[in-house]
Amino acid sequence: MTPEAPPDPRPGTRPDLIAAGLGVVLVTAAIIIGTAIDRPNGTPGSLHLNWPPLYARWSPHLGPGTPAALAVATAVIAYGPTLAVRLKWRALVLTALAASTAWIWSLALIDGWHDGIAERLTTKHEYLQVIDRFDDIPATLRDFTNHILMSSPDNWPAHTAGHPPGATLTFVYLDRIGLGGGAWAGVWCITIGATAVAAVLIALRALADEETARRAAPFLVLAPAAIWIGTSADGYFAAVTAWMIALLALAATRTTRFPAAAALGSGLLLGLTFILSYGLTLFGLVVAAVLLIARTWRPLPLLLLGAAVLPLALTLAGFNYWEAYHLLVERYYEGAGGNRPYGYFVWSNLAGTVLVIGLATVAGLRRTLAAVPAAVRRLRTGETTPADRLVALVLAALVALLAANLSGMSKAETERIWLPFATFLLPAAALLPATARRYWLAAQAVLALAINHLLFTGW
Repeated sequence: MTPEAPPDPRPGTRPDLIAAGLGVVLVTAAIIIGTAIDRPNGTPGSLHLNWPPLYARWSPHLGPGTPAALAVATAVIAYGPTLAVRLKWRALVLTALAASTAWIWSLALIDGWHDGIAERLTTKHEYLQVIDRFDDIPATLRDFTNHILMSSPDNWPAHTAGHPPGATLTFVYLDRIGLGGGAWAGVWCITIGATAVAAVLIALRALADEETARRAAPFLVLAPAAIWIGTSADGYFAAVTAWMIALLALAATRTTRFPAAAALGSGLLLGLTFILSYGLTLFGLVVAAVLLIARTWRPLPLLLLGAAVLPLALTLAGFNYWEAYHLLVERYYEGAGGNRPYGYFVWSNLAGTVLVIGLATVAGLRRTLAAVPAAVRRLRTGETTPADRLVALVLAALVALLAANLSGMSKAETERIWLPFATFLLPAAALLPATARRYWLAAQAVLALAINHLLFTGW
């Protein structure tokens, strides 16, 4: 029997449908108003987008991945909820990983091998443009901040300038072991990014319970977010943060034979997170939520010890993290970030997030927010239900995303930038009733297929 969703303070499907409808309205408003702002005379303007609120262009097309994407979507809708209940736990995790990988690959191949994968990470903005400048890594790290500003000589491309060197170094080391070029970079991002599904399932089982993880599994697989995981480096970042939270959850709940090793491993990934993206420091909110849910600070010393390793190594190699960040802020306002209007993006970014997480997650977030008051009361006493713990985890990711939004440093392109946060919003769909689960999965699939077939997404 399919497990039922936990009680909702406002039960019934009508509030869920209203929430989804409001999501559609938000996206529609972002498209209409964004087009009016950006192209009053028919030419692109201050938004620097071809199809607001997404960094994409209108390009209806089919591709070699179309049949596979339709097949994966149909299979997950038809069999996903049943298999999520019946499979043994390890088989479920492996099946979800395989299905997620197939979904990401098939969506990417709708744009073909060349445009969808092999050349995605080789554009003028991307990390692969600067591989040959890292022949002497320590010297390059010492000189890194001298090339962040647009006015500086040989300034870094947007993505290299906009991140700590950890992101670029990933592709430098791939190149050094013989996996150079855009094709291998794309394969890396898809392969690593797909594992985020397994990590989130493990985290949910440890923090909430196995039944909650099973309910979430099909929605983690069939997420529209897969469009941007295949391929952008942010899909790789999402997997790193997901495994960091999974290991921390195992350590905090002591549901592993080696909690100390899990805590240290989580710390190492937290340190990697810090050197991959400045904005992902906000994941500290999700880390705190995990410890609060588990009602323990025991993993904290090893977590902090591990988190110091990679940032300290970069510092000793000559990279100045804080100087680089302040220069990045200046660089951001030198470019498109300085022209893009905050008043539009502070709400249209959320419309872009709706397209990433899908309407099922929007409905699940409605249920999450409705459950917050009761969940907070029970969290204070320690007498929590699995649903309460799920609500706390999702809420932490939502608060982190909203903080990133209000910062003004994420104006547009958040469909990829916020993938790590979106990954932990997707489990909110586990709160949806079993009777409607296939309908919501169908809505997720239709949205993803529509975006990938009607638009050519950037980055």
